[in-house]
Amino acid sequence: QGQPVESGGGLVQAGGSLRLSCAASGRTFNWRGMGWFRQAPGKEREFVAAIPWSGGTTYYADSVKGRFTISRDNAKNTVYLQMNSLEPEDTARYYCATARGPYFSDINYSAPTSFNYWGQGTQVTVSS
Repeated sequence: QGQPVESGGGLVQAGGSLRLSCAASGRTFNWRGMGWFRQAPGKEREFVAAIPWSGGTTYYADSVKGRFTISRDNAKNTVYLQMNSLEPEDTARYYCATARGPYFSDINYSAPTSFNYWGQGTQVTVSS
């Protein structure tokens, strides 16, 4: 089917860390940027981080900058989200998405419409 598959979510105490993984088929991973979004109950889905095919410039939401790191292993068709210093406000369902192309511009990296394949999500819960 081509949809990415997320893993690595769970329950963690505030200040802790988690690493999310997202695996996709070659057809929907090769030569495509990748991104992470999240959605908390009662809130809209929001951008978290994005990385181009080349793994060069990365993009982050202000709320996670300095705490989260996105990376990718193209040999494994996998993208990661390392989350450190987690806060209760980070509690959400985290979604991996495949971009429509290999690179992002400064105006489209955070737009959901820049992505066309979405995973089912993995739950992250941070307790205080």
